[in-house]
Amino acid sequence: MARPRGAKQRAEEVVRRLAEEYPGDGRELCALVHDNPYQLLVATILSAQSTDETVNKVTPGVFARYPTPADLAHADPEELETLIHSSGFFRSKARSLIGMARALEERFGGEVPRDLEDLVSLPGVGRKTANVIRSVGFDLPGLPVDTHVGRLARRLKLTDQTDPVKAEHELNAIVPAEERGRLSLRLILHGRAVCMARRPHCDECMLADICPSAFKVETRVARRRTARPA
Repeated sequence: MARPRGAKQRAEEVVRRLAEEYPGDGRELCALVHDNPYQLLVATILSAQSTDETVNKVTPGVFARYPTPADLAHADPEELETLIHSSGFFRSKARSLIGMARALEERFGGEVPRDLEDLVSLPGVGRKTANVIRSVGFDLPGLPVDTHVGRLARRLKLTDQTDPVKAEHELNAIVPAEERGRLSLRLILHGRAVCMARRPHCDECMLADICPSAFKVETRVARRRTARPA
C-alpha cells in the first residue's frame, strides 16, 4: 500500500493493523486481572513501578480481604502493607489505596466515578490511571500514555511529544474516541512483544512499511554506544 502521508492517515492504518494483530475488547486486552472497576482501580494503583505479573499475584489476596471500598477504607495499614509488600513501594501504595477507598465512600457513595476530573481527585490516581479506568473499566474514551505508548507513538510519528499529557492530547486529535483505549493497550502489547526500547524487531513488525523509524532505531543506539568514551 502507499505510505500514509500524514499522522492522521498513519494513525488510521495503525489502529486497523493492531486490531487485527491483537483482537479483543479492553477487558480482554488488559493484563491486570479484575472483575469490576473497583478491582481495576486497586490493581492499577498497585501496578506503579511493578509488573502486571507481580500485581496479579498480589491482588487475589487483596480482593478477598477487602472486597469493597468500604472494607478497604477501614483497612489496617500494616496488614495491607503485608499483603502488597511484593509490589514495591508498599507503604505509599497502602496509603493511596486506603485514601482512595475513603474518598470513594465519602464522596462517591462507594462507587468508582467515571469522569476524569473525579478520578484524578482520588489519592494515588493520576491521569494515566484515570484513563485506564475510563477505557477499560467503563468502555469510555481514554488514552493512557505509558512508556510503551509514548515510545511507539513517537517512532510512528503520531506525536513528537515526550510529555505524556501533551502526547495524549495530540493522539486524541487523530484517533477516534471509541478506539483510544484499545489502541493504548495494543501499543503496550506491541511494545513488549516487537517494538522494544533498545532492539525493536522491525523485521517482524506488521507496521514496518508505514513506520518512519523502521530499521533505524538499533543503528542509532549502536552509534551512541560507540561514540561514548571508554
